[in-house]
Amino acid sequence: MVEKVQAPIEALLQEGRTFPPPDEFRQRANINDPGVYEEAERDPEGFWARWAEQLHWFRKWERVLEWNPPWAKWFVGGKTNLAYNCLDRHLTGARKNKAAILWEGEPGEVRILTYWELYRQVCKFANVLKSLGVKKGDRVTIYMPMVPELPIAMLACARIGAVHSVVFGGFSSDALRDRIQDAQAKVLVTAEGGWRRGNIVPLKRNADEALKECPSIEHVVVFHRGCYEQSQVPMTPGRDLWWHELMAQAPLECPAEEMDAEDMLYILYTSGTTGKPKGVVHTTGGYMVGVYATTKWVFDLKEEDTYWCTADIGWVTGHSYIVYGPLLCGTTTVMYEGSPDWPERDRWWALVERHGVNILYTAPTAIRTFMRWGEEWPARHDLSSLRLLGSVGEPINPEAWVWYWRNIGGGRCPVVDTWWQTETGMIMITPLPGITVCKPGSATRPFPGVAADVVDDAGNSVPAGAGGYLVLKRPWPAMMRTIYGDPDRYVQQYWSRYPGIYFTGDGAKRDEDGYFWIVGRIDDVVNVAGHRIGTMEVESALVDHPSVAEAAVIGRSDEVKGQALWAFVTIKEGVDRHQGLEQELREHVARKIGGIARPDRIIFAAELPKTRSGKIMRRLLRDIAEGRALGDTTTLQDPAVVQTLREQYEHLEG
Repeated sequence: MVEKVQAPIEALLQEGRTFPPPDEFRQRANINDPGVYEEAERDPEGFWARWAEQLHWFRKWERVLEWNPPWAKWFVGGKTNLAYNCLDRHLTGARKNKAAILWEGEPGEVRILTYWELYRQVCKFANVLKSLGVKKGDRVTIYMPMVPELPIAMLACARIGAVHSVVFGGFSSDALRDRIQDAQAKVLVTAEGGWRRGNIVPLKRNADEALKECPSIEHVVVFHRGCYEQSQVPMTPGRDLWWHELMAQAPLECPAEEMDAEDMLYILYTSGTTGKPKGVVHTTGGYMVGVYATTKWVFDLKEEDTYWCTADIGWVTGHSYIVYGPLLCGTTTVMYEGSPDWPERDRWWALVERHGVNILYTAPTAIRTFMRWGEEWPARHDLSSLRLLGSVGEPINPEAWVWYWRNIGGGRCPVVDTWWQTETGMIMITPLPGITVCKPGSATRPFPGVAADVVDDAGNSVPAGAGGYLVLKRPWPAMMRTIYGDPDRYVQQYWSRYPGIYFTGDGAKRDEDGYFWIVGRIDDVVNVAGHRIGTMEVESALVDHPSVAEAAVIGRSDEVKGQALWAFVTIKEGVDRHQGLEQELREHVARKIGGIARPDRIIFAAELPKTRSGKIMRRLLRDIAEGRALGDTTTLQDPAVVQTLREQYEHLEG
């Protein structure tokens, strides 16, 4: 059973309390010399080059970095292959028959793929893609449940130089359609369904609906998850093909394509401040080096470790820290298909105990949910195999940090609270667990070689304790290269506010020890349970409903999710606001975008607060939802609108 730390959380949160690495952990840590920060700062390019030299290159680079702000090229002239580095590189030694992927399905099945078995499966599926006409540079969309075939498909794309675009299995047919259309994908890889809380997620049905408007798709490969009988799955002749039938005919050998370091590896769509999702582009060499270095040092990986990142591969965390980072390091990476509360609220802790998980990387949303459920669920299980805990997706509040450290880690496991983004590709601000003295709620310091700062409107560094904008002042290997098909948007969104400096869109402060405290988004992207949802996308879905005239969506603080989506909606004249309309609108958004974008609350308003130029003042709506004093209303067309809304909101809450 997990060791109990008797002190109450309040006592552990006392002013100035810090958490140094336990002596035993520090002594065995992969990196325990604080001098690495100074060394990396003296020669950042040399620092990253030394990491790159640990990996396989068909041809070594001529220059580490070519930087013409905001355009970067890393390991210029180098030739490599990410799938080769994740698989082939490990087959000449003891890792050949080591578990690469340890998978558990929600119904309880367990599959283990060794590095050798994974290599063979990846080669076969790479040949399947080739047989369907997929060539280097072609886009392949992957819309699958959390099964091993998902990373197999990703690695197969990387092996032959195809560009993968993974779409989260919780997204709707409309969201899938938009992402396929933007990428102009040639092949879709999906499954008939997946499991979530004992229910079937109908992936093939969603895919069929999306493909009514996706003429670029030539073939659909369908993995049979076993949710339905094969005969129950509609298959379009000539277009739809079964995974297992194609694999049965595929050759076992597929040489890895020699990829230029700057060749595109994947596109991953993330919410933007417009209604259109943006395709973040990551390339091969720099991304490979960045995720390899951070996985090895941040998680202190040992050869014998079993590592579990609980994210979905449909998000960047899954790309970097379920698939590519762990496999580059030759570790055993755990995948779990389902929900943490199925069939009971101790499912995760049973999995940790059953598989002897050593490292757990999860989101503050999950931790806060476990706090609400109570200590008795983890206390049912022996969690003594754990030696390191991680947090990702959003800032973690100090209470959740301490609860996690005490109830899951037994007070003996360092907690690495990591800050990074889809756009950064790799962890940027993080403790190094053998070195860093942690402060609950702080992501601590930039990873060696990373240059972060907190600046004011003019771009000047702010003093300790003051708030400002989080920026990155130097290129890093895993950085995004552009927005797919929209380089102007890339420049405008990330590099125009402070020329030559990357604008993260997050607010932060830095304390007297140089530790970073991230305070969250400053734009119109809401971070719901670690998933970034564009408010414009949700507003567009609401206005799509025939009853809605206008909508404004904001993020409201939520103790479990970090932020919750709240929508202020005006109804078209003559439309009856019947009792079930709020739920109807919530479900409409879920159908258009996915369940994760379903608003928590919808407040019906006669009017929305607007400036004289007609812009909706979402800032004031946030003030109302948070119960704060109203900000400046002098630019409003009709200041009385805000007061009416506030009174209406207080009446609803009262």
